[in-house]
Amino acid sequence: MATLTIRQIDDKTKMKLRIRAAHHGCSMEEEAREILRESLDRPAAQPTENLAEAIRKRFAPFGGVELELPKREPMREPPDFSE
Repeated sequence: MATLTIRQIDDKTKMKLRIRAAHHGCSMEEEAREILRESLDRPAAQPTENLAEAIRKRFAPFGGVELELPKREPMREPPDFSE
């Protein structure tokens, strides 16, 4: 078995770990091992191939919005700086 030392854990995180361990009836060390085991056994999330498609899928159940597009006007003539 290997030994792992984790330094510079802030007090708030340590307190949360202590409380969580107490709720599970184990030591902080055992709770930390269990957290690592669970997170590393979980399959890694697949990256989204296309952000726009991911957003569309997320909001599709809410329905779409039809927007009236304004008429396009012809481009104006560029300014003439010749004198």
